[in-house]
Amino acid sequence: MEQLPWYEQSVEEVSYALNTDKHKGLTTNEVQARLNKYGPNELEQKKGPGIFQMFLAQLKDFMVLILLAASLVSLLVNEIADSLVIIGIVIINAVLGVVQEYRAGKALEALQKMSAPEAKVIRDGKEHSVPASELVPGDLVILETGDYIPADVRLVSTANLKVEEAALTGESVPVEKDAAVRLEGSVGLGDQVNCGFMSTLVTYGRGSGIVTATGMNTIIGGIARMIQEDSQEDTPLQRKLAQLGKLLGTACLVICALVFGLGLLRGEEILHMFMTAVSLAVAAIPEGLPAVVTIVLALGMQRMVRHNSIMKKLHAVETLGSTTVICSDKTGTLTQNQMTIVKMYTQGQEIDVSGEGYKPEGTLTLANEEREANLSENQALTRLIEIQALCNDARLEHITEGDIDEWRVIGDPTEGAMIVLAAKAGIDKDKINEKQPRLQEIPFDSKRKLMTTFHRTDKGQPIAYTKGAPDILVERCTHIMSSDGTVNPMTEADKDHILSQNKAMASKALRVLAMAFKTVPEIPEHPAPDKDEQGLVFCGLVGMIDPPRAEAIEAVGLCKTAGIRTVMITGDYRETAAAIARQLGIISTDDEVLTGAELNRMSDQELDQAVKKVSVFARVSPEHKVRIVQSMKNNGHIAAMTGDGVNDAPALKRADIGVAMGITGTDVTKESADMIITDDNFSSIVAAVEEGRVIYSNIRKFVFFLLSCNVGEILIIFLAMLFGWEIPLLPIHLLWVNLLTDAFPALALGTEKKEPGLMNMPPRDPDESILNRDMIINIAVQSVVMTAAVLISFYYGWKNHGLAMGRTYALVTLVVSELLRAYTARSERIPLWKLGVFSNRNMNLATILSFGLLLVIMFVPALRGIFSVELLHFRDWDIAGIMAVLPLLFGELTKVIRNALTKAP
Repeated sequence: MEQLPWYEQSVEEVSYALNTDKHKGLTTNEVQARLNKYGPNELEQKKGPGIFQMFLAQLKDFMVLILLAASLVSLLVNEIADSLVIIGIVIINAVLGVVQEYRAGKALEALQKMSAPEAKVIRDGKEHSVPASELVPGDLVILETGDYIPADVRLVSTANLKVEEAALTGESVPVEKDAAVRLEGSVGLGDQVNCGFMSTLVTYGRGSGIVTATGMNTIIGGIARMIQEDSQEDTPLQRKLAQLGKLLGTACLVICALVFGLGLLRGEEILHMFMTAVSLAVAAIPEGLPAVVTIVLALGMQRMVRHNSIMKKLHAVETLGSTTVICSDKTGTLTQNQMTIVKMYTQGQEIDVSGEGYKPEGTLTLANEEREANLSENQALTRLIEIQALCNDARLEHITEGDIDEWRVIGDPTEGAMIVLAAKAGIDKDKINEKQPRLQEIPFDSKRKLMTTFHRTDKGQPIAYTKGAPDILVERCTHIMSSDGTVNPMTEADKDHILSQNKAMASKALRVLAMAFKTVPEIPEHPAPDKDEQGLVFCGLVGMIDPPRAEAIEAVGLCKTAGIRTVMITGDYRETAAAIARQLGIISTDDEVLTGAELNRMSDQELDQAVKKVSVFARVSPEHKVRIVQSMKNNGHIAAMTGDGVNDAPALKRADIGVAMGITGTDVTKESADMIITDDNFSSIVAAVEEGRVIYSNIRKFVFFLLSCNVGEILIIFLAMLFGWEIPLLPIHLLWVNLLTDAFPALALGTEKKEPGLMNMPPRDPDESILNRDMIINIAVQSVVMTAAVLISFYYGWKNHGLAMGRTYALVTLVVSELLRAYTARSERIPLWKLGVFSNRNMNLATILSFGLLLVIMFVPALRGIFSVELLHFRDWDIAGIMAVLPLLFGELTKVIRNALTKAP
């Protein structure tokens, strides 16, 4: 018979199933036996690849393998310099890749740090403090305020126990626990009120529980296993560059074989044909492309740091720019994760409260009069606020350490919101408690849903203050206080109006509490709820919410403009999630909301259809989040997932781009993410998306720039062979151009600023190749014109001044045309004169540097010999100069024609 979930079993049944005593716990001998059986209460760590393995992985790229083959051929034919240069390129690129991957895969270490280091446990009937790693199933643990729960437990006893589970479930309000409850059926994690979970925090009360799972068998252990099992997928850019590499490599091999075969048929020497094949291999492959991509992405990462975004993985920068949907956790990401009172009600009067989070700044405004509330004019409102400050166990602290300047609540967030409200009204909790000291109390109880404290006023009058659930508290009230301070009997009409107000506030996803008081003849020595919480005077209602971030509302709107869909995924209730989503502008109707229970009944195919229209997912578990993200990807989306809790980690790793919050984010979330937002500001994500788009646009620019040069080089060598000419460019010339001459302008293209209207365009098609139709046309035009220019220049120099001078003409024409082409490559659609010819300072410097390197190899005698070139005097630059300008002119002409065709009806 299958065992029932622990939440469906009574305490006695759990004790029997785990063979333990709910009062005395396990014996020492039994603990040791179970420790041997189940192992330590720790999270396992998956071993990652070593440095050498990561280095070898970098050498598996198709283009790299062809380069290595080319270097081997060069070595065999005694071209040692060429061989060493090619091998050096491969090693540099591999080292760069290893450095970037070194810090990946540490999520499990962060999870281990989260485990509670010590636990209070009862064994042999006595209390002990032991390392949490030594806990075993069946242990009886003690839980107190401030403790992290050290393992998954079935609660045995609870006394006003509240547990903060936001990091695990996304629920922003601490969960009230009740050991006596026995649940039935399928119950979500956030609703298992008779259980506690490893690494969640006790915020109030105390209790005890029997350990039901340890280590990897806990809920958080399951998350750790999901992270281990989830393989790291390539980013879109990695996939596209891999496709491009295979395309170029295949074309290279085909052309090499064709040329080699033609040469043999023409009776050419085998050694000569080998060197020609090497020349073609070098010409076909953009050796500098991987290094330029890496450097440009790294520069983009530095710029993003200035926008409060830290990218942990280089290629994730580009992925963010292609994002089509952002799946965002609600609590702490779209909202402030700070309960805030926004509305109050006293008899016949509504009060709106302004301000953000725990900062004690804001105003109280009379809703129907649109003026600031005056406490001296409304005694019921004054008493309502006093009750919140006095019937309260939380503390508000102002933290100022270094760059930190923030307000924090110590204790229950709901009570924290009340202290902040009192401070906004000018009532200091400490001072009012000095005037009206607490002398007795009836603690909050989840069954009563009330809390009462007894005080003596500064006039010596004993008084009781009570807060709690409105529907329960109203039934205990016999009177109601009006704004002028008079107390009148409560009528049925008063009750109906109060409950109607409660319903109206709750419909806006506010958490509503009621406040009441009564004077007593004396402070009771043993207060009793049945007696002391009756005959109360009703003061009013307060409504609070974890409000949306103001900047998040703007950011969601910007995402819409950019064609990016925002999806909220949360552990909160449906009504709360829907209300927040409407405020943020994510949804317009409740039809766009789906709960975890509804999601459970869906197949993967049904969910794939549902995510097309659903934008809010409520009451979800970590597994649900992974399914949702996967369904988004199944629909062709590039999915980003933002979050701050442990529960977000698996989905962050599954998403194309995982975004963690830097301030409120847990260590495991940060380690699982590709990107960390240091200010927890949703708008920083939008800035990062913009930067990602800029980077991808710039990558396209220098890919076009480099590939048109490579295609041109292939045509130059290939056509020269067909014409029966000498080879115009030697392998070392091609390496020099590909690695040094082209590299600096390509890097400068990578620093090009944002083009106008970039964020008004929809995300590009994730399946679209870097080599799209427009780029192929541009490459064809540029490479053909450049080939013609270089061959004409070579032929002129060769026939008039000899082969060495002809190759010098060819090299000079190729280099200068490349430098001029770099300027026209700065935009695919905007003419150079509109951009500003010299507006990119880095391009100007790159051009000067690359041209200077060309002059160096011509003017330094030793280098002239190595590169087999001649000194080109000033009078010899006429043909080379004229030919070099042609690709620039045709590049600009292509833009003009394309823009005209685009605007044409």
